[in-house]
Amino acid sequence: MIARTYSATLVGVDALEVEIESHDGGGTPKMFIVGLPDASVKESRERVTAAISSCGFAMNDGTTTVNLAPADLKKEGPGFDLPIAISLIAHRVKVPIQALAETAMIGELALNGELRPVRGLLAVALEARRKGRKRLIVPKRAAIEASVVAGIDIIGCSNLREVVDFLKGEIELAPEPCRAAEFFAASEHYDIDFADVKGQGHAKRAIEVAVAGGHNLLMVGPPGTGKSMIAKRICTIMPKMTEGEAIETTKIHSASGMLSESRAFVATRPFRSPHHTISDAGLLGGGTNPGPGEISLAHNGVLFLDELPEFRRSTLEVLRQPLEDGRVTISRAAGTMTFPASALLVAAMNPCQCGFYGDPKRACRCTSTMIQRYRQRISGPLLDRIDLHVDVPLVDYKALSSTATEESSEAIRQRVERVREVQAERFKGQKSTHTNSGMTPRLIKKHCELDSECAGLLEHAMSEMNFSARAHDRILKVARTLADLKGGERIDPDSVLEAIGYRTLDRNLWT
Repeated sequence: MIARTYSATLVGVDALEVEIESHDGGGTPKMFIVGLPDASVKESRERVTAAISSCGFAMNDGTTTVNLAPADLKKEGPGFDLPIAISLIAHRVKVPIQALAETAMIGELALNGELRPVRGLLAVALEARRKGRKRLIVPKRAAIEASVVAGIDIIGCSNLREVVDFLKGEIELAPEPCRAAEFFAASEHYDIDFADVKGQGHAKRAIEVAVAGGHNLLMVGPPGTGKSMIAKRICTIMPKMTEGEAIETTKIHSASGMLSESRAFVATRPFRSPHHTISDAGLLGGGTNPGPGEISLAHNGVLFLDELPEFRRSTLEVLRQPLEDGRVTISRAAGTMTFPASALLVAAMNPCQCGFYGDPKRACRCTSTMIQRYRQRISGPLLDRIDLHVDVPLVDYKALSSTATEESSEAIRQRVERVREVQAERFKGQKSTHTNSGMTPRLIKKHCELDSECAGLLEHAMSEMNFSARAHDRILKVARTLADLKGGERIDPDSVLEAIGYRTLDRNLWT
């Protein structure tokens, strides 16, 4: 006798449906699980056997074979415990075949039959809906995580017996209401604000430009100038997340196991700030069965790299492709995975190793050789991919003690959203370009046309400062954003000059 149930396995941040078949045979009592299971799936034999016995159900006395199809897809995680257990006892407890066909299920089983949460429930719910299943049975404690998906009933159950009774129609369990809009409205606020930042008008201006056009940013300044404080507030001036962006971001965090009952939905822009000792795999993603890294966890938000030169050079170099493409592709023995990685890169560094080069009040202890060696830890190709370099000097006492009200995040965000609307109209019909920073050479030629005065200014800067071709394109993109902030149709000379001024390190990094 063969019984079939349905579940799903994570492949990157997405899920693919898995069909679980069990066959009862004669002979020596044994259980085989086939279909490329990993160690945690193989161990489900013991958990499932104990849970079935604890709940008072009987299993086959002979050889039982459990197949996880498709057989060429690697299966991992304890989430297959529940569908395996149901497939083993379905005929004995007379679960209707139609009920099994309409239902997907996932959950880890405790030895007493209790259901425990697993990673990736949101992705599993989306896959079950795509496959046309009417309902998804999940652990009760994690049902809130999957309840943001509309179009499928999310049924939370506490233990194996409750699942069986529900499938047989002996008890009724109300589906979790779809709470996407509720979570979105309740969580879309920040506890910090740009009004907290005293002074630093030049840095705030650069950050507004960076966010408005989606440009990567590097802040350079001595310790204690507020670089980290400013970076943490960048998300507060970014356009509010749409429900689609929030669900996409939540799916990544769900697949990484970072959600909890108190935080089951990501409604604000993520801010990720990894330590400089992070590995290549930690930043980009990886593992035996590749999972998302920090740059994917920052998708639709900000990736902040503090003390940029302290990161290993090889680790920084892996950022080149995702900064250009907005996604990460990782190839391993388990397969090739692609993760979304459209994050705003914000980095910070000191001007030298001791931090006080150029400081008018504190003496720098570094030699010219030490300064050059410190700055050369950042490669030219990576620096080319950062559109704006801004100096963040020390704030004087008058600015710090001033009682004047600083501009709020809300006021800045309104200007940013207005510019984003202009770009949305400009790039309407473009699949992969949504902001000025993503313009291709063809779009640059179309939307960044310069008059003779602007062209002369840029030509002079290129020859005098030895800008690369990539830096040339990025200056044009930033100038386009600056013109948009002014409400101009064409790029004006002031915008070109300001964009050139944001290439600080290109002028003196290698000197």
